[in-house]
Amino acid sequence: MALPLFYYDADLEAGKEIWLSEDTAKHIVQVLRMQVNDRIRLTNGRGYTAIVSIATAEKKKCKVIIEDVSFIPLKAHVFHLGIAFTKNASRNEWLLEKATELGVRTIIPLITKRTEREKTRFDRWNNILVSAMLQSQQSHLPVLAEATTLEKVLEQYNEPQKLVAHCIDEKERTPVTKMLNRDKGTILLIGPEGDFTEEEVTLCEAKGYMGISLGEQRLRTETAAMAACAYFNLINNA
Repeated sequence: MALPLFYYDADLEAGKEIWLSEDTAKHIVQVLRMQVNDRIRLTNGRGYTAIVSIATAEKKKCKVIIEDVSFIPLKAHVFHLGIAFTKNASRNEWLLEKATELGVRTIIPLITKRTEREKTRFDRWNNILVSAMLQSQQSHLPVLAEATTLEKVLEQYNEPQKLVAHCIDEKERTPVTKMLNRDKGTILLIGPEGDFTEEEVTLCEAKGYMGISLGEQRLRTETAAMAACAYFNLINNA
């Protein structure tokens, strides 16, 4: 059985003694009932994972000694998701959790002409990413970017696969199953509830983005994102 995994937002060095946060200490000591000399794992969300032994176990304090540190590099075929978040907080948070579980590298809140939410609750959202990373036993924490205009995203990201999902009949679209290829870095843009405007899709096309469809059904914003993320994860990790 795998050792319990916790988040430690700092460098991990073999032989180092560190104090864990109060919340982490409470979970280890009061919830899991772990004791001195028991072992757990820590990750800093930057690819490093450490096996540590508990040196001090008190209700609100826990000191550990790092025994061994390993590193898992990022895969070359990372997946960046640009998405116009909705006004519904619970749906946004569900999306953040599931995107993390499916290995998305970057989550970019998109500002478009029809975006309903331009402000992000960064601290709360980042905590959701941390929890989902630990739950899915990963060592890389997704990057939660600042809310960014569509125009800036088109300039900043230049992955081998550049895709934009939309529902505009007058624009060419190819099923995602025919467009999404293995082992290629990808950026996917998902529009707001009212979809991208035709002008925005034209702008994406001018920057080399290919239009895709996600099936015959009209999907909610977060459902569309999850369908594409799950397919990318499946073809690259199955």
